[in-house]
Amino acid sequence: MATPKPPDPVTLLVGMLSARPELFDAAQAELVERYGHVDLASPVIEFNFTDYYDREMGAGLKRKFLSFAQKIDPGRLAEIKIETNGIEEHFAREQTFAPRPINIDPGYICGSKLVLASAKDRSQRLYLGRGIYAEITLEFRNRTFRPVETTYRDYASPEYIAFFTEVRARHLAAREEETEKTL
Repeated sequence: MATPKPPDPVTLLVGMLSARPELFDAAQAELVERYGHVDLASPVIEFNFTDYYDREMGAGLKRKFLSFAQKIDPGRLAEIKIETNGIEEHFAREQTFAPRPINIDPGYICGSKLVLASAKDRSQRLYLGRGIYAEITLEFRNRTFRPVETTYRDYASPEYIAFFTEVRARHLAAREEETEKTL
């Protein structure tokens, strides 16, 4: 019989999507207030994988990712998704160019996977509570992140995977540093 134990801390990852990339800085400021210092930020990336979001967000979408230095308990993912939804609502009240001016999706990276939170139930998602679900979006296998059957196409792109791999390397280095401090 396995004895339950607390999970290892993970690295919080946030993906932002908007037709107005200038909103990324304002959203980042709000996220930093809640989750602390940004450890790594991606460049702004063209989002041309689907037009799914165009009606509610506008055309010409851009993507930016942030990872945070402060490690989190993965059990907080539902709470964080609720908070990022609140930030999105704040922007929707203040911006008039689209019904949803920014999309902010949290998840986490650990040594073995990238997990994303969602408010939408699908067969591959597990319920976390408070109307929030999570899914493994990428698994780390054979020295790289690899998509699973339900991975969004953009998350499987080489540009995204390169960024996620760097976040993972920093995550593992920070874990190793913490372990050395406790010895």
